[in-house]
Amino acid sequence: MELQIIPKQDHIPEFDNQAIQVQYMELGCKNYSGDKITEDLISKFLKQIPSGLDAILYLDPDGEDNWMEVLCDGEWLALGFSGDFGENNYYSYNPAFAGKPDMTKLKSGGQSPVEKMLAIQDMEAGVKAVEYFIRTGEFYPGIDWAKQL
Repeated sequence: MELQIIPKQDHIPEFDNQAIQVQYMELGCKNYSGDKITEDLISKFLKQIPSGLDAILYLDPDGEDNWMEVLCDGEWLALGFSGDFGENNYYSYNPAFAGKPDMTKLKSGGQSPVEKMLAIQDMEAGVKAVEYFIRTGEFYPGIDWAKQL
């Protein structure tokens, strides 16, 4: 897979910490949409990430496109975005493992192993990245990203 690296930035733009851009959420076996995506749900979800979970956050209200997969096993956190029905893909990026074949125990889509270069161990930054996506619908500039070419 050929990647274009988008390095993290020092400046993080301010955002509305009450805004909700995500329109549909798959959290484990439960789905939430519209007014079911509450501040309480978001708060509980963000607190649970470092302990481990699998979730998909959709910007599309029908839960079909423009989504971010959030995978965490308590050690590694992988974020993968798919837009334009799979034509526009971005991943969290770990430059310490660039070009290395090492894999995490995480499974994208429940089956595909995730490379360590596409997962991070800084849980605090990872949780911030997820919240930023929920609130803005954009990628958090405080972590490195890789765009699939």
